Formats: sequence, C-alpha cells, structure tokens
Amino acid sequence: MEKSNESGDISVSESTNERRKGEWKSDNIDKLASALALAQAHMKGAAKKSVNPFFKSNYADLHSVIESSLPHLNAQELSVIQGNDVDENGSFYITTMLLHSSGQWIKSKLKMPITKADAQGVGATITYARRFALSAMVGIAQVDDDGNSIQLTDKKQ
Repeated sequence: MEKSNESGDISVSESTNERRKGEWKSDNIDKLASALALAQAHMKGAAKKSVNPFFKSNYADLHSVIESSLPHLNAQELSVIQGNDVDENGSFYITTMLLHSSGQWIKSKLKMPITKADAQGVGATITYARRFALSAMVGIAQVDDDGNSIQLTDKKQ
C-alpha cells in the first residue's frame, strides 16, 4: 500500500519499508567498495558452460559464476556467504552477503518461488537463486549473453 506525504506526492510503499527495516549494509562500506572495484577490474563474464535441454541453449551455471568471481574477490580480501530462509508467510529467500576483512559488509535478499515442492525442486531453486544473487551482488554477467542476439531495429537518424 502506497502512502502520500503532506504535499500529496506518493512515497515509498509500506511493503518496501518493511523490506528495508532490516540492515542491508554495515555502517561504513568504503573499504568494501574499494576492494570490490579492484576485484571487478579483473573479473570477466561467466562462461556459458552448461546446456539447458529444454530451451536448447547454453548458460553460465553457479559454478561458472563462482569461478569468474571468487578468485578476484578473495584476492581483495572479500568473501561471500549465501544462505536460505523461509518467512512466516512461507516465502523462500536466498540471502547473499559480501564481506570484507575489515568487517564491512553488504547483503541482499532475493525472494524465489519454489515451483516443485520436493527435494529436487528446492535444490534447483536454491541453485538458481544463488547464481542470480551472486551475479548481481558482484557485477558478473554471462559471456555472450542471449541479449547479444537481439538486433536493434530502431536506427538513429
């Protein structure tokens, strides 16, 4: 539900405020930010080493994203922790934390649907969510992403 402020402008929704109540970063992140910038300067995209048989396409799996990021993060004294949780409504989340040796940290929580309620479905959801969350947290993209196959039809005049 959105709220209006005194001037009638729409402000941040209550649900957004609820999500933001939890801490998402340490008080300072200057050392973490500097270390992440140094790590990103050396990171390359995650290679598409896995095949999706349903769509007959290649994709970068979790291992490929880890391979592309962790050595560079670790060289700058950064580490990653990922865990999963279920809230009181039964929603499933993966939380990713990026930590610096100084004690500085940032975290992100990603809500993911579990499409099949069995061990394989939960495992697949965890793997997908970890891959998406880690990629977003550290700025990794897939090499030769599917977006590259889209041709621009609107040419500049």
